[in-house]
Amino acid sequence: MIDIDAAFAPAAAAVAAGQVPGATLGVVTRDGWTATRTMGLAQLEPAAETLTPDHWFDLASVSKVIATTSMILALADRGLIDLDRPLTDAIPDLRQYDIANAPERRLTFRDCLVHRTFLPAVEPIYTYGDDPARLRAFVLQREWRHGPSVYSDINFILLGIAIERITGASLRDWPLGPELSFGPPPGPAVATERCAWRGRVLKGEVHDENCAAMGGATGHAGLFGTVAGVLGFARGVLDGSGLSPAALAAIATPVNGPRTCGWEVRHADWSGGQLCSAATIGHTGFTGTGLWIDLDRGLAWTLLTNRVHPTRHRDSGIFTLRPAVGDAVIAAAGD
Repeated sequence: MIDIDAAFAPAAAAVAAGQVPGATLGVVTRDGWTATRTMGLAQLEPAAETLTPDHWFDLASVSKVIATTSMILALADRGLIDLDRPLTDAIPDLRQYDIANAPERRLTFRDCLVHRTFLPAVEPIYTYGDDPARLRAFVLQREWRHGPSVYSDINFILLGIAIERITGASLRDWPLGPELSFGPPPGPAVATERCAWRGRVLKGEVHDENCAAMGGATGHAGLFGTVAGVLGFARGVLDGSGLSPAALAAIATPVNGPRTCGWEVRHADWSGGQLCSAATIGHTGFTGTGLWIDLDRGLAWTLLTNRVHPTRHRDSGIFTLRPAVGDAVIAAAGD
């Protein structure tokens, strides 16, 4: 048993101080013990709305691990892709006007999963139009500027397109666990930002501009979930019901610094705190979400906040809150 109130204390303090409007903490163990705590508001404007455990959060980049990484590894399990083969196995028209020389054509699935590419962190793709098919074509045919390996949304946009090509269907058609869905969510939604581009407070529609312009379901963003949905996924990782042994090894084994396939492991100053075991993987989302799984302890936790509401242009304290919560969870576990 875990003292969930002690684990939630840093988040409760952040809500009370007005750093984030609301927060939900969920903890699950390998044997299925689960506890959650919720405090604050799902929405400040245009009218206040109390946050409940039933609210759906825009998971932002947590989509990369719960959805895209799991999909790619499942396709690898089925022999439909080889992680060390080029993306062109699934996307033969990638940089099709420079087949002989385009470096994008040499990128592998694993390169993108572990962010071992030259691609930029992000690009304002939404400023080039709002036709999803045309924007996918833009991503595939663009001669991307080169840089050092960084955490890149473009890597996962490419992976999402690869999944669509292999399956012949939208990412929305992939079977996800209960209370996980590409938007719009089927239940009450947590508000994110007052978007300068769309001219309104976003609620029940994806926050990420590029994902929105590309249709709302892409490899890098677009997934919504409740705390129960995120914990259900985490338990599947912990008890082996959600991933194959090969997939589990892929997400747990560092390849590029601390980066594994999709995830990252504990390292200095990372988001999950320092009290967790070295065999802990985690990922965060821009909207204020995150999931961490301690594989040694058989314990996982998710911190879900709406830290960008009503604007991202403020100091929410999220970068100190996340590790503080992680350390509080492990301390409350008492082992």
